[in-house]
Amino acid sequence: MLNYDTLFSDYIDKISDWTFDAHVTKVFSEMIQRSVPGYSNIIAMLGMLAQRFVQPDSQVYDLGCSLGAATKSIRRNIKVTGCNIIAIDNSPPMVKCCHNSLNSSQTSTPVKVIEADILDVPIENASMVVLNFTLQFIKPIDRLRLLTQVYSGLKTLGILVLSEKISFEDTNIGELLFKMHHDFKRANNYSTLEISQKHSMLKHVMFTESIETHKARLKQAGFKHVETWFQCFNFSSLIAQKQV
Repeated sequence: MLNYDTLFSDYIDKISDWTFDAHVTKVFSEMIQRSVPGYSNIIAMLGMLAQRFVQPDSQVYDLGCSLGAATKSIRRNIKVTGCNIIAIDNSPPMVKCCHNSLNSSQTSTPVKVIEADILDVPIENASMVVLNFTLQFIKPIDRLRLLTQVYSGLKTLGILVLSEKISFEDTNIGELLFKMHHDFKRANNYSTLEISQKHSMLKHVMFTESIETHKARLKQAGFKHVETWFQCFNFSSLIAQKQV
């Protein structure tokens, strides 16, 4: 059973910056379902993408794996041999819970869970790399370096899947979808106080960008083929493929 998220239901006198600590880890599965429209669809479709793109004798990287939802979906759907999944996160509570959860269901595809900064982990022999709502927590100045590392470590025809909360160059549409996202959270029983306090905690650590900015950076990193494959309100996922 999921732990119900009531972390911000009471008034917080002094708002601190967001961290993926033990309290967030405990309720994260339920929190993200109630906060990110389309999250379940993205997770399911990562498995479908894995069926199509994971190559034999290659590695799959889940960068910013949190509790391992993306890793589990990919692992269930790998149909080729000789693959390894490397799941990385810099939050000790997340890594611990991810490791325990993955160990509870064994498959033929091994998974290594690592506590590390994803900027420091080399990407090697990869046929699929996932950044599922992770890049938004990386400082903008470091994002091109990370994506270039991913591109360099991908095999030919390998893919990067990049899911992000996004902003919009059209401010009218941006404001509309921002409000619709809040409507979505209220429909999932978050109060105005909870929404406001969480927003205040995230505003100094999560930096969103437009799809146009993401596409331009991915192409600067080396990807020739980049496109949005999923969007719901101000949440989007892009796929980028490495060609010869």
